[in-house]
Amino acid sequence: MLSTPLSRLVGDRTAKALAKLGLETGWDLARHYPRRYGDPSRLTDFGDLPLGDHVTLNARIARTSLRPTRKPRISMLDVTVTDGSGEITLRFFGAHGYLASRERRLYAGRVGLFTGTVERFGGKLMLKNPGFEFFDDDDEEDKAAALERMSRPTPIYAATAALPTWRIRGAVQTVLQPLTEDDVPDPVPTEILERDGLPTLREALRLVHDPRTEEDWRRGRERLRYEEAFVLQTALAARRAEAEAEAATAREARAGGIRDTFAKRLPFTLTEGQQEVVAEISGELARPWPMQRLLQGEVGSGKTVVALLSMLQVVDAGGQAALLAPTEVLAAQHARSIRAMLGPLAEAGMLGGAEDATRVELLTGSLPAAARKKALLAAASGEAGIVIGTHALLSEGVQFADLGLVVVDEQHRFGVEQRDALRAKAAVTPHLLVMTATPIPRTVAMTVFGDLETSTLREIPAGRSGIRTFLAPSGHPRWTQRTWELAREQIEDGGRVYVVCPRITAEGDDVETELLDEAAEDGEAQALPVAPAGNGKPQLAAVDEVAAILREHPALDGIRIGELHGRMSPEEKDAAMAAFASGEVPVLVTTTVVEVGVDVPEASVMVIMDADRFGISQLHQLRGRIGRGSRAGTCIAWTTAREGTPAMTRLRAFEATTDGFELAQVDLEQRREGDILGAAQSGHGSSLRLLRVLTDTKVIEKARWDARKIVDRDRTLAAYPALRQAITEQLDPERAQFLDRT
Repeated sequence: MLSTPLSRLVGDRTAKALAKLGLETGWDLARHYPRRYGDPSRLTDFGDLPLGDHVTLNARIARTSLRPTRKPRISMLDVTVTDGSGEITLRFFGAHGYLASRERRLYAGRVGLFTGTVERFGGKLMLKNPGFEFFDDDDEEDKAAALERMSRPTPIYAATAALPTWRIRGAVQTVLQPLTEDDVPDPVPTEILERDGLPTLREALRLVHDPRTEEDWRRGRERLRYEEAFVLQTALAARRAEAEAEAATAREARAGGIRDTFAKRLPFTLTEGQQEVVAEISGELARPWPMQRLLQGEVGSGKTVVALLSMLQVVDAGGQAALLAPTEVLAAQHARSIRAMLGPLAEAGMLGGAEDATRVELLTGSLPAAARKKALLAAASGEAGIVIGTHALLSEGVQFADLGLVVVDEQHRFGVEQRDALRAKAAVTPHLLVMTATPIPRTVAMTVFGDLETSTLREIPAGRSGIRTFLAPSGHPRWTQRTWELAREQIEDGGRVYVVCPRITAEGDDVETELLDEAAEDGEAQALPVAPAGNGKPQLAAVDEVAAILREHPALDGIRIGELHGRMSPEEKDAAMAAFASGEVPVLVTTTVVEVGVDVPEASVMVIMDADRFGISQLHQLRGRIGRGSRAGTCIAWTTAREGTPAMTRLRAFEATTDGFELAQVDLEQRREGDILGAAQSGHGSSLRLLRVLTDTKVIEKARWDARKIVDRDRTLAAYPALRQAITEQLDPERAQFLDRT
């Protein structure tokens, strides 16, 4: 019954209204939990009603007034309701007789729910033509029943003007009341329910949708919150078990090999954290089952060196390593930096190459035909011990002689399916190392990357200077002048300057960033730094426009200004980065193509235009492009965000600390869980409804432990069909793929 379309359960009219909330089946409606609960004995506080919001108020009628309007046959009924201290007007328009009948129901002293959109008229708050429901409406004659109903919590749902909360409540009851336990498959095993005294799924749904007491709905939500964590953790545990059951080629460290030679040549000492992670990974590579590890670390914490040492261990053992990067700029940067670090050790078969040398090949989609053919041949023959590339590595024509390790950089840019596509190119399951420079709070790591072991690098290598961050009001003459004077001072001292813009050109819809349009969501779209474009939309700073302005700016007279963005060819991008790195073009106006991985030690200044348009993690990544050498870094974020808005809260946190883990915590507090979880929770009916990964640590840990015990006993979940079904239905298909492979 729960899989039945709502049109067959509640009628076409109600089903169409529910469909606008994304509710199409009985299951969807049953999982549409109340957002809060009203207490008929407690009135809603009117002190903070947001204008424009659709609200449901629990209030008492104070007085009414019915009078004619200037329009013939149209009257106006004002009903003043109170929360005990403040008042708000409910205004109804209609024929006099119709309103007179309403007035007889809306008499002073009566308490009920009133729903509508908050407006302001004549300095007063108002709901126009609101819907309403009274707690004693169902059975005027049965006073005992009315009193009992008025003592119970009232579920209040996310609703619309066309579908008030009480209509949703009625539809939910229509679906739930006929159900028996057999109609509601429970993904949580009976043994866990009995151990913890949890209600069944059917009972939990009744407790949250039709509670008799506050304890009822709290108990129901607790069980449903655990279920969300348990279903997700079981999917992750099963995926982990599947990987551990596979065979892999052990890649043991070889004394005196290329890895040892490289380690001895390093011009710096690895941090204690780097040494610990290298040893950890080295031991796992030597096992005959595949390593699955997440390496997260602060921007500039030295993840690339750790990954390179791991890749060289595999090369020493006769295998190959593939490094998958999200952009061509980053892939090319990795290839350049790894070749530079290895020196003669990357020149096998070449004049001057070391005896133990290997080859490092770059493979991207835009390589010229001859270069692509050379790279493909080197990978397929085994000549190239390290192959670095973008999504091009996933194409059918790419083959490896003996792929032993897959390194995925910036995992959040790739799905499970993509990393598996690369692993599938090996005859035997290769080891997997996933890297991210976006720090992840522990609870998020447990929820999103529960199928991976996690290593964290927090130390910054010696020799790195700090970064100061300042917020600047966009367009302010003094800040503008000082910013470009500072840029010139740094350039004259051998430094480099990044200027980051969200748009490529002043014309067209070409915002080149993962913008969530947060400023618009915060109601700040009217306050952007440039005048609105011809179409009425705010104009964001553009690379071509800003570069042109800087070329004419007196403070930068005689200094070359370069440009970099995604529309450029690979050759143009490489040339732009090379000119910037060498100092030939010391100012680079760019989009977020430099967000991750790009390493120019001389870069000391970053100016971020329209900074309020970027999320915290993206700002942190961008800032990490400076201060990577001995020079101190200065980051100036230009914004028009107003104090007290979510955008300014983000920016103040960004200004206050360079601790990525602290910023990740702020990010998680501000954003919806579904946004944080991304693909792990993006499927149909899959968003976390009750579980909060920031605060529900104990629930997640308990569910993780229970899930692992279940999967240890039954990896295919054959004895748990309801749990298996829940994983398939509630999680993104990528997360549930293991079911199709068992």
